[in-house]
Amino acid sequence: MTETARTPAELGALTQSLLDDLALVTDEPGRVTRTYLSPAHARSIDLVGGWMRARGLTTGLDAVATLRGRRDADGGGAGRIVLLGSHIDTVVDAGKLDGCLGVVASIVALEEIARRGVRLPFAVEILAFGDEEGVRFPSPLSSSSAATGTYRREWLDVRDRDGISLAEALRAFGCDPARIGEAAIDPARVIGFLEVHIEQGPRLEDWGLPLGVVTSIAGQTRMGFTLEGMAGHAGTVPMGLRRDAFTGLAEIALAVERIGREGTSDLVATIGRVAVLPGAGNTVPGRVEASLDVRAGADAPRLVALDRIRHQAERIAKKRGLTVAFERHVDVPTVAMDDGLQDAFARAVLSLGLDTRRLPSGAGHDAMAMARRFPAAMLFVRSKDGISHNPREWSDPLDLGLAVEALIRTLLQLAEQERAR
Repeated sequence: MTETARTPAELGALTQSLLDDLALVTDEPGRVTRTYLSPAHARSIDLVGGWMRARGLTTGLDAVATLRGRRDADGGGAGRIVLLGSHIDTVVDAGKLDGCLGVVASIVALEEIARRGVRLPFAVEILAFGDEEGVRFPSPLSSSSAATGTYRREWLDVRDRDGISLAEALRAFGCDPARIGEAAIDPARVIGFLEVHIEQGPRLEDWGLPLGVVTSIAGQTRMGFTLEGMAGHAGTVPMGLRRDAFTGLAEIALAVERIGREGTSDLVATIGRVAVLPGAGNTVPGRVEASLDVRAGADAPRLVALDRIRHQAERIAKKRGLTVAFERHVDVPTVAMDDGLQDAFARAVLSLGLDTRRLPSGAGHDAMAMARRFPAAMLFVRSKDGISHNPREWSDPLDLGLAVEALIRTLLQLAEQERAR
Protein backbone atom coordinates (compact mmCIF):
# COMPACT_ATOMS: atom_id res chain seq x y z
CA MET A 1 0.00 0.00 0.00
CA THR A 2 1.26 3.44 -0.97
CA GLU A 3 1.92 5.71 1.99
CA THR A 4 2.13 9.48 2.21
CA ALA A 5 5.56 10.71 1.21
CA ARG A 6 7.80 11.84 4.04
CA THR A 7 8.88 15.48 3.95
CA PRO A 8 12.58 16.40 3.65
CA ALA A 9 12.50 17.32 7.34
CA GLU A 10 11.22 13.83 8.22
CA LEU A 11 13.72 12.15 5.91
CA GLY A 12 16.48 14.20 7.48
CA ALA A 13 15.47 13.30 11.01
CA LEU A 14 15.50 9.59 10.14
CA THR A 15 18.86 9.92 8.42
CA GLN A 16 20.36 11.75 11.40
CA SER A 17 19.01 9.13 13.82
CA LEU A 18 20.68 6.30 11.90
CA LEU A 19 23.93 8.26 11.64
CA ASP A 20 23.87 8.81 15.41
CA ASP A 21 23.46 5.08 15.97
CA LEU A 22 26.27 4.22 13.57
CA ALA A 23 28.59 6.69 15.32
CA LEU A 24 28.27 4.63 18.50
CA VAL A 25 30.12 1.79 16.76
CA THR A 26 33.77 2.60 17.39
CA ASP A 27 37.10 1.04 18.29
CA GLU A 28 37.82 3.89 20.72
CA PRO A 29 35.18 4.67 23.35
CA GLY A 30 34.46 8.37 23.57
CA ARG A 31 35.30 9.16 19.97
CA VAL A 32 34.48 7.81 16.51
CA THR A 33 37.30 5.65 15.17
CA ARG A 34 36.34 2.80 12.82
CA THR A 35 39.18 1.57 10.64
CA TYR A 36 39.16 -1.07 7.93
CA LEU A 37 38.77 -4.69 9.10
CA SER A 38 38.71 -3.68 12.76
CA PRO A 39 36.25 -5.06 15.33
CA ALA A 40 34.18 -1.88 14.97
CA HIS A 41 34.10 -2.34 11.20
CA ALA A 42 32.68 -5.83 11.73
CA ARG A 43 30.02 -4.47 14.12
CA SER A 44 29.12 -1.70 11.68
CA ILE A 45 28.56 -4.27 8.95
CA ASP A 46 26.19 -6.14 11.27
CA LEU A 47 24.32 -2.95 12.14
CA VAL A 48 24.04 -1.53 8.61
CA GLY A 49 23.32 -4.95 7.16
CA GLY A 50 20.45 -5.30 9.62
CA TRP A 51 19.03 -1.97 8.50
CA MET A 52 19.21 -3.15 4.89
CA ARG A 53 17.51 -6.46 5.56
CA ALA A 54 14.79 -4.80 7.65
CA ARG A 55 13.96 -2.75 4.55
CA GLY A 56 13.71 -5.77 2.27
CA LEU A 57 17.20 -5.73 0.76
CA THR A 58 19.25 -8.88 0.31
CA THR A 59 22.77 -8.53 1.66
CA GLY A 60 26.18 -10.04 1.16
CA LEU A 61 29.84 -9.38 1.85
CA ASP A 62 32.39 -9.48 -0.94
CA ALA A 63 36.04 -10.54 -0.76
CA VAL A 64 37.25 -7.11 0.42
CA ALA A 65 34.50 -6.76 3.06
CA THR A 66 32.27 -4.39 1.12
CA LEU A 67 28.71 -4.79 2.40
CA ARG A 68 26.25 -4.95 -0.49
CA GLY A 69 22.50 -4.49 -0.14
CA ARG A 70 20.38 -5.24 -3.20
CA ARG A 71 16.84 -4.29 -4.25
CA ASP A 72 15.85 -6.32 -7.30
CA ALA A 73 14.16 -4.70 -10.25
CA ASP A 74 10.39 -4.71 -10.05
CA GLY A 75 9.25 -7.46 -12.35
CA GLY A 76 12.43 -9.44 -11.76
CA GLY A 77 15.10 -10.18 -14.30
CA ALA A 78 18.87 -9.79 -14.16
CA GLY A 79 18.99 -6.63 -16.23
CA ARG A 80 20.67 -3.36 -15.51
CA ILE A 81 21.61 -1.88 -12.15
CA VAL A 82 22.14 1.45 -10.40
CA LEU A 83 24.84 1.55 -7.75
CA LEU A 84 24.60 3.77 -4.66
CA GLY A 85 26.70 4.24 -1.56
CA SER A 86 29.94 5.39 0.01
CA HIS A 87 32.18 4.18 2.86
CA ILE A 88 31.69 3.29 6.52
CA ASP A 89 35.32 3.42 7.63
CA THR A 90 36.54 6.60 9.34
CA VAL A 91 39.65 8.52 10.23
CA VAL A 92 40.79 8.56 13.85
CA ASP A 93 38.55 10.78 16.04
CA ALA A 94 36.14 11.36 13.17
CA GLY A 95 32.78 13.02 12.69
CA LYS A 96 29.52 11.17 12.04
CA LEU A 97 28.93 12.09 8.41
CA ASP A 98 31.96 11.55 6.17
CA GLY A 99 31.19 8.53 4.00
CA CYS A 100 28.50 7.19 6.31
CA LEU A 101 25.98 9.72 5.01
CA GLY A 102 26.19 8.22 1.52
CA VAL A 103 25.33 4.76 2.81
CA VAL A 104 22.58 5.85 5.19
CA ALA A 105 21.01 8.27 2.68
CA SER A 106 20.84 5.43 0.15
CA ILE A 107 19.11 3.12 2.64
CA VAL A 108 16.58 5.81 3.56
CA ALA A 109 15.98 6.64 -0.11
CA LEU A 110 15.18 3.03 -1.02
CA GLU A 111 12.94 2.69 2.05
CA GLU A 112 11.04 5.80 0.98
CA ILE A 113 10.72 4.60 -2.62
CA ALA A 114 9.15 1.38 -1.31
CA ARG A 115 6.80 3.33 1.00
CA ARG A 116 5.60 5.41 -1.92
CA GLY A 117 4.92 2.30 -3.99
CA VAL A 118 7.31 3.36 -6.75
CA ARG A 119 8.37 0.63 -9.17
CA LEU A 120 11.89 0.64 -10.60
CA PRO A 121 12.81 -1.10 -13.88
CA PHE A 122 16.37 -1.74 -12.70
CA ALA A 123 18.01 -3.26 -9.66
CA VAL A 124 19.62 -0.99 -7.09
CA GLU A 125 22.63 -2.03 -5.05
CA ILE A 126 23.98 -0.10 -2.07
CA LEU A 127 27.72 -0.48 -1.55
CA ALA A 128 29.09 0.19 1.94
CA PHE A 129 32.82 0.29 1.27
CA GLY A 130 35.27 -0.38 4.09
CA ASP A 131 38.58 1.11 2.93
CA GLU A 132 38.19 4.61 1.55
CA GLU A 133 40.31 6.45 4.10
CA GLY A 134 43.40 4.22 4.01
CA VAL A 135 44.02 4.80 7.73
CA ARG A 136 44.93 1.31 8.94
CA PHE A 137 46.60 0.25 5.69
CA PRO A 138 48.08 2.55 2.97
CA SER A 139 45.46 1.36 0.51
CA PRO A 140 42.83 4.12 0.15
CA LEU A 141 39.94 3.38 -2.25
CA SER A 142 40.85 -0.31 -2.32
CA SER A 143 37.24 -1.43 -1.68
CA SER A 144 35.79 0.59 -4.55
CA SER A 145 38.74 -0.42 -6.73
CA ALA A 146 37.76 -4.06 -6.23
CA ALA A 147 34.23 -3.25 -7.42
CA THR A 148 35.66 -1.82 -10.65
CA GLY A 149 38.11 -4.65 -11.21
CA THR A 150 41.13 -2.40 -10.67
CA TYR A 151 42.33 -3.76 -7.32
CA ARG A 152 46.11 -3.65 -6.97
CA ARG A 153 47.36 -7.01 -5.74
CA GLU A 154 50.39 -5.41 -4.08
CA TRP A 155 47.98 -3.89 -1.55
CA LEU A 156 47.66 -7.34 0.00
CA ASP A 157 51.30 -7.18 1.14
CA VAL A 158 51.11 -3.82 2.98
CA ARG A 159 51.12 -3.96 6.77
CA ASP A 160 49.54 -2.01 9.58
CA ARG A 161 51.42 -0.65 12.60
CA ASP A 162 51.18 -4.05 14.31
CA GLY A 163 52.83 -5.81 11.36
CA ILE A 164 49.63 -7.47 10.14
CA SER A 165 49.37 -7.64 6.36
CA LEU A 166 46.20 -6.68 4.55
CA ALA A 167 45.87 -10.25 3.25
CA GLU A 168 46.13 -11.60 6.81
CA ALA A 169 43.55 -9.10 8.06
CA LEU A 170 41.11 -10.06 5.30
CA ARG A 171 41.41 -13.74 6.15
CA ALA A 172 40.91 -13.04 9.85
CA PHE A 173 37.80 -11.07 8.91
CA GLY A 174 36.40 -14.08 7.04
CA CYS A 175 37.21 -12.88 3.53
CA ASP A 176 39.20 -14.73 0.87
CA PRO A 177 41.79 -12.57 -0.93
CA ALA A 178 41.97 -15.16 -3.71
CA ARG A 179 38.39 -14.22 -4.67
CA ILE A 180 38.88 -10.46 -4.98
CA GLY A 181 38.41 -10.69 -8.74
CA GLU A 182 34.85 -11.88 -8.13
CA ALA A 183 34.01 -8.52 -6.50
CA ALA A 184 34.22 -6.75 -9.87
CA ILE A 185 30.88 -5.57 -11.27
CA ASP A 186 30.20 -5.94 -14.99
CA PRO A 187 30.27 -2.41 -16.49
CA ALA A 188 27.85 -3.43 -19.22
CA ARG A 189 25.10 -3.80 -16.62
CA VAL A 190 25.73 -0.57 -14.72
CA ILE A 191 23.62 2.52 -15.40
CA GLY A 192 25.71 4.56 -12.99
CA PHE A 193 27.07 5.10 -9.49
CA LEU A 194 25.58 7.85 -7.31
CA GLU A 195 27.27 9.06 -4.12
CA VAL A 196 25.82 11.51 -1.61
CA HIS A 197 28.52 13.13 0.52
CA ILE A 198 29.10 16.13 2.74
CA GLU A 199 31.12 18.82 0.98
CA GLN A 200 33.89 18.87 3.62
CA GLY A 201 34.50 22.47 2.60
CA PRO A 202 32.94 25.94 2.98
CA ARG A 203 31.67 26.88 -0.47
CA LEU A 204 28.03 25.76 -0.25
CA GLU A 205 27.70 27.44 3.13
CA ASP A 206 29.24 30.60 1.70
CA TRP A 207 26.73 30.51 -1.16
CA GLY A 208 23.81 29.82 1.21
CA LEU A 209 22.94 26.57 -0.57
CA PRO A 210 22.18 23.18 0.98
CA LEU A 211 23.16 21.06 -2.05
CA GLY A 212 25.64 21.16 -4.90
CA VAL A 213 26.41 18.94 -7.89
CA VAL A 214 30.02 17.81 -8.23
CA THR A 215 31.68 18.40 -11.60
CA SER A 216 34.98 16.63 -11.00
CA ILE A 217 37.17 15.20 -8.27
CA ALA A 218 40.45 17.02 -8.07
CA GLY A 219 43.62 15.44 -9.28
CA GLN A 220 46.29 15.47 -6.64
CA THR A 221 50.03 15.18 -6.34
CA ARG A 222 51.69 14.47 -2.99
CA MET A 223 55.41 14.89 -2.67
CA GLY A 224 58.12 15.07 -0.08
CA PHE A 225 61.04 17.42 -0.40
CA THR A 226 64.26 17.98 1.49
CA LEU A 227 66.37 21.12 1.88
CA GLU A 228 70.01 20.64 2.89
CA GLY A 229 72.14 23.44 4.30
CA MET A 230 74.70 23.48 7.09
CA ALA A 231 73.96 23.16 10.79
CA GLY A 232 75.89 25.57 12.99
CA HIS A 233 76.06 27.26 16.38
CA ALA A 234 73.26 29.79 16.81
CA GLY A 235 75.58 32.20 18.59
CA THR A 236 78.70 32.04 16.43
CA VAL A 237 77.57 31.73 12.78
CA PRO A 238 77.03 35.27 11.35
CA MET A 239 73.67 35.89 9.65
CA GLY A 240 75.31 36.58 6.32
CA LEU A 241 77.24 33.31 6.32
CA ARG A 242 74.41 30.99 7.30
CA ARG A 243 73.03 28.18 5.15
CA ASP A 244 69.79 27.93 7.13
CA ALA A 245 67.51 25.23 5.70
CA PHE A 246 64.51 26.42 7.68
CA THR A 247 64.56 30.02 6.42
CA GLY A 248 64.89 28.57 2.93
CA LEU A 249 61.75 26.55 3.56
CA ALA A 250 59.97 29.66 4.83
CA GLU A 251 60.66 31.46 1.55
CA ILE A 252 59.60 28.40 -0.46
CA ALA A 253 56.38 28.14 1.59
CA LEU A 254 55.45 31.69 0.65
CA ALA A 255 56.15 30.89 -3.00
CA VAL A 256 53.90 27.83 -2.75
CA GLU A 257 51.12 29.98 -1.29
CA ARG A 258 51.51 32.61 -4.03
CA ILE A 259 51.47 30.01 -6.81
CA GLY A 260 48.36 28.41 -5.28
CA ARG A 261 46.58 31.74 -5.15
CA GLU A 262 47.48 32.53 -8.77
CA GLY A 263 46.24 29.20 -10.12
CA THR A 264 42.97 28.31 -11.83
CA SER A 265 40.46 25.42 -11.52
CA ASP A 266 40.34 25.75 -7.72
CA LEU A 267 44.06 25.05 -7.43
CA VAL A 268 45.28 24.56 -3.86
CA ALA A 269 48.83 23.96 -2.66
CA THR A 270 49.79 22.99 0.88
CA ILE A 271 52.88 22.30 2.94
CA GLY A 272 51.39 20.37 5.83
CA ARG A 273 54.25 18.54 7.51
CA VAL A 274 57.70 19.87 8.42
CA ALA A 275 60.62 18.30 10.29
CA VAL A 276 63.49 20.61 11.26
CA LEU A 277 66.87 18.99 11.96
CA PRO A 278 68.82 18.73 14.13
CA GLY A 279 65.97 20.38 16.07
CA ALA A 280 67.93 22.11 18.82
CA GLY A 281 67.02 25.60 20.02
CA ASN A 282 70.63 26.80 19.86
CA THR A 283 71.49 25.34 16.45
CA VAL A 284 71.02 26.76 12.95
CA PRO A 285 68.86 24.18 11.11
CA GLY A 286 70.93 22.23 8.61
CA ARG A 287 68.16 20.09 7.13
CA VAL A 288 64.42 20.39 6.64
CA GLU A 289 62.03 17.68 5.43
CA ALA A 290 58.58 18.78 4.26
CA SER A 291 55.48 17.57 2.47
CA LEU A 292 53.79 19.16 -0.53
CA ASP A 293 50.16 18.56 -1.57
CA VAL A 294 48.90 20.13 -4.81
CA ARG A 295 45.34 19.65 -6.11
CA ALA A 296 43.12 21.16 -8.79
CA GLY A 297 39.87 20.51 -10.60
CA ALA A 298 41.79 19.98 -13.86
CA ASP A 299 45.16 18.41 -14.56
CA ALA A 300 46.86 21.21 -16.51
CA PRO A 301 46.78 23.84 -13.71
CA ARG A 302 48.09 21.28 -11.22
CA LEU A 303 50.98 20.25 -13.44
CA VAL A 304 51.85 23.86 -14.26
CA ALA A 305 51.84 24.71 -10.55
CA LEU A 306 54.14 21.80 -9.76
CA ASP A 307 56.64 22.98 -12.39
CA ARG A 308 56.52 26.53 -11.00
CA ILE A 309 56.97 25.33 -7.42
CA ARG A 310 59.96 23.18 -8.34
CA HIS A 311 61.54 26.06 -10.30
CA GLN A 312 61.04 28.51 -7.44
CA ALA A 313 62.36 26.02 -4.86
CA GLU A 314 65.52 25.42 -6.90
CA ARG A 315 66.04 29.16 -7.39
CA ILE A 316 65.60 29.92 -3.68
CA ALA A 317 67.84 27.03 -2.66
CA LYS A 318 70.62 28.14 -4.99
CA LYS A 319 70.42 31.74 -3.76
CA ARG A 320 70.73 30.57 -0.14
CA GLY A 321 73.46 27.99 -0.66
CA LEU A 322 71.11 25.04 -0.15
CA THR A 323 70.30 21.92 -2.11
CA VAL A 324 66.74 20.71 -2.67
CA ALA A 325 65.44 17.28 -3.69
CA PHE A 326 61.85 16.19 -4.43
CA GLU A 327 60.27 12.73 -4.20
CA ARG A 328 56.82 12.11 -5.67
CA HIS A 329 54.60 9.77 -3.62
CA VAL A 330 51.10 10.08 -5.15
CA ASP A 331 50.05 11.36 -8.55
CA VAL A 332 46.33 10.96 -9.30
CA PRO A 333 44.69 12.60 -12.33
CA THR A 334 41.50 14.63 -12.16
CA VAL A 335 38.34 12.54 -12.55
CA ALA A 336 35.36 14.13 -14.29
CA MET A 337 31.86 13.17 -13.20
CA ASP A 338 29.41 11.91 -15.82
CA ASP A 339 27.59 14.76 -17.58
CA GLY A 340 24.27 12.94 -17.82
CA LEU A 341 24.20 11.96 -14.15
CA GLN A 342 25.30 15.47 -13.16
CA ASP A 343 22.32 16.82 -15.09
CA ALA A 344 19.99 14.33 -13.39
CA PHE A 345 21.16 15.45 -9.97
CA ALA A 346 20.85 19.10 -11.03
CA ARG A 347 17.26 18.61 -12.23
CA ALA A 348 16.40 16.90 -8.95
CA VAL A 349 17.83 19.78 -6.95
CA LEU A 350 16.02 22.32 -9.14
CA SER A 351 12.73 20.45 -8.61
CA LEU A 352 13.15 21.10 -4.87
CA GLY A 353 13.11 24.84 -5.56
CA LEU A 354 16.86 25.21 -5.00
CA ASP A 355 19.63 26.78 -7.01
CA THR A 356 21.67 24.18 -8.92
CA ARG A 357 25.22 25.29 -8.31
CA ARG A 358 28.01 22.99 -9.49
CA LEU A 359 31.46 22.68 -7.94
CA PRO A 360 34.55 20.45 -7.99
CA SER A 361 35.62 18.30 -5.08
CA GLY A 362 39.03 18.94 -3.58
CA ALA A 363 38.98 15.67 -1.63
CA GLY A 364 39.14 12.13 -2.98
CA HIS A 365 36.08 9.87 -2.83
CA ASP A 366 34.96 6.38 -3.79
CA ALA A 367 33.29 7.95 -6.85
CA MET A 368 36.82 8.65 -8.05
CA ALA A 369 37.57 4.93 -8.26
CA MET A 370 34.10 3.99 -9.52
CA ALA A 371 34.39 6.47 -12.39
CA ARG A 372 37.22 4.39 -13.85
CA ARG A 373 34.65 1.86 -15.07
CA PHE A 374 31.14 3.30 -14.58
CA PRO A 375 29.34 6.59 -15.13
CA ALA A 376 29.54 8.27 -11.72
CA ALA A 377 28.18 11.39 -10.05
CA MET A 378 28.20 13.01 -6.62
CA LEU A 379 25.81 15.24 -4.72
CA PHE A 380 27.38 17.45 -2.05
CA VAL A 381 25.60 18.49 1.16
CA ARG A 382 26.49 21.73 2.93
CA SER A 383 29.01 21.36 5.78
CA LYS A 384 28.84 23.63 8.83
CA ASP A 385 31.96 25.84 8.75
CA GLY A 386 33.42 23.48 6.13
CA ILE A 387 34.66 21.17 8.91
CA SER A 388 35.35 17.48 8.32
CA HIS A 389 37.59 14.71 9.69
CA ASN A 390 36.72 16.22 13.04
CA PRO A 391 34.13 15.50 15.78
CA ARG A 392 32.65 18.96 15.01
CA GLU A 393 31.65 17.76 11.53
CA TRP A 394 27.94 18.63 11.14
CA SER A 395 25.26 19.26 8.54
CA ASP A 396 21.73 20.47 9.21
CA PRO A 397 19.33 17.47 9.27
CA LEU A 398 17.05 19.38 6.89
CA ASP A 399 19.92 19.54 4.39
CA LEU A 400 20.37 15.78 4.82
CA GLY A 401 16.67 15.26 4.09
CA LEU A 402 16.87 17.44 0.99
CA ALA A 403 19.77 15.30 -0.22
CA VAL A 404 17.77 12.10 0.32
CA GLU A 405 14.82 13.56 -1.58
CA ALA A 406 17.14 14.69 -4.40
CA LEU A 407 18.55 11.15 -4.58
CA ILE A 408 15.02 9.72 -4.78
CA ARG A 409 14.08 12.10 -7.58
CA THR A 410 17.29 11.27 -9.44
CA LEU A 411 16.46 7.57 -9.28
CA LEU A 412 12.98 8.30 -10.59
CA GLN A 413 14.47 10.18 -13.54
CA LEU A 414 16.76 7.26 -14.30
CA ALA A 415 13.76 4.92 -14.13
CA GLU A 416 11.92 7.02 -16.73
CA GLN A 417 14.97 6.96 -18.98
CA GLU A 418 15.36 3.21 -18.56
CA ARG A 419 11.73 2.57 -19.50
CA ALA A 420 12.20 4.70 -22.61
CA ARG A 421 15.19 2.64 -23.83
